[in-house]
Amino acid sequence: MKNILLLITLVSLTQLNASGQSRTLKKQISDFDSYVELARNDWKVPGLAVAVVKGDQVIFQKAYGVREVGTDKLVDTNTLFACASTTKAMTAACMGILVDEGKLQWTDKVSKYLPELQLQEPYVTKELTIRDLFLHNSGVGNTDFLWSSMQISSEEILQRMRLVEPSYSFRSSFIYQNIFYLAAGQIIEKVADEPWASYIERRIFEPLGMNRTVPLLKMVRDENQTRPHQLRNGEVVTLTDMSADEIGPAGSVWSSIDDIGKWVKCMLDSSKYNGGRLLSANSWKELFIPSAIIPRREFYPTATLTNPNWTTYGLGWFQQDYRGKKINFHTGSLPGSIAIHGQLPDEKIGVYVFGNLDHAEVRHAIMYKAFDLFALGGTRDWSTEFKELYQKLDLEQSRKKDESVKARVIGTSPSHPLPQFEGIYSDPLYGSIAVKAEGDQLSISLNQVVLAKLSHWHYDTFYGPFDNWWFGDVTAKFETDTMGKISRINFGGMVFSKQYTNH
Repeated sequence: MKNILLLITLVSLTQLNASGQSRTLKKQISDFDSYVELARNDWKVPGLAVAVVKGDQVIFQKAYGVREVGTDKLVDTNTLFACASTTKAMTAACMGILVDEGKLQWTDKVSKYLPELQLQEPYVTKELTIRDLFLHNSGVGNTDFLWSSMQISSEEILQRMRLVEPSYSFRSSFIYQNIFYLAAGQIIEKVADEPWASYIERRIFEPLGMNRTVPLLKMVRDENQTRPHQLRNGEVVTLTDMSADEIGPAGSVWSSIDDIGKWVKCMLDSSKYNGGRLLSANSWKELFIPSAIIPRREFYPTATLTNPNWTTYGLGWFQQDYRGKKINFHTGSLPGSIAIHGQLPDEKIGVYVFGNLDHAEVRHAIMYKAFDLFALGGTRDWSTEFKELYQKLDLEQSRKKDESVKARVIGTSPSHPLPQFEGIYSDPLYGSIAVKAEGDQLSISLNQVVLAKLSHWHYDTFYGPFDNWWFGDVTAKFETDTMGKISRINFGGMVFSKQYTNH
């Protein structure tokens, strides 16, 4: 009789505990929902979509706001957003699948598969491994101009890498580098004998049931798609989508929050899904091994508030400690579009946030709030704190811009009449610039992709906005040769030589 009473008591306590946990989770979800909507409005983000995974369940999934400002087109859980650089973790998983199949190794030399990828330093070309492609540690600095200001093929992008001067010595530091993820995609294509885009669909999206996810922007055939936005003079305005298709493996996937929740759940649960797993346990662990130390200057500004003791990079994942726990995460950014994918592995919490406002760092706030609310406890208002942080950074940028304005030398004139600045300027790495005088301005076309109209600043320096205003402003400084003729242009840090024809 005593045993029966004890059993009844234990069952009752278990039920009470379960009931209590259920009430707690409901309260957490309600509080989180309210927090996200308040934060969205504070940051003026037109539309957000958020998913939270705990254990093996998607416990929160919701869409907020509109797809395009000034319309009544609501974001829903099937609305397509740009994954941008959160694509990198997917490409790393694709490579891991090939490793599991014995078709290559992380330590294989890149030259074995891509002999056409030649870097300026022969030693780096020889020693660069497949793992290095994922770690931003090659010594080659940012080369996003190869896809953002040119219309060249993926193959030509890789060919031009031989012309890029190293920014630091091989494996000695960290500078974010998209092009080596393109190279990783090219290796996947060669080894799998299948384009990266179809391989990622077949090996990741289809097994996980991510039926609305597409690997390239040009494959989006659905009007339920968000539009990019940016703040301009305090107002939210719509931009034009920028395609990352030419560097697809680095950041071209588009997905919905309903679909991406399946990816979050899979990667949190050692790559398992209903019916199987994407990667072996060893390959899944390999993705998250801290493999490159990130200097503080190359990490996110949020670190000034989260105060990590260490910052590293895995294979497609930034990493840091937070309140004694390891975090794996990665942001995604294209003009007017943002994303973040975060994991708190010890607590089995995964978070994904989509948004349609340029560099809206509310994404970090939502991630940390989810970690706190659903796992670690705490009441810090990350949205308010991060907003104050980034406002200070914006003010600092404004201060620097004001200083450059003060440094302007008033009363100078160009050394030549404006028509003599006209012509074609070229460089083997950067392409070509066409300069044309239009009234008292110079019209500049970079590779027939990026356009700007510049006014005289001082001496032979001209300054003004890009036609796509969200690119900001740019300076063009002209140089003369020993004969006094205009010979070169430094356009936003890229130097081109003027082409003269002999008569």
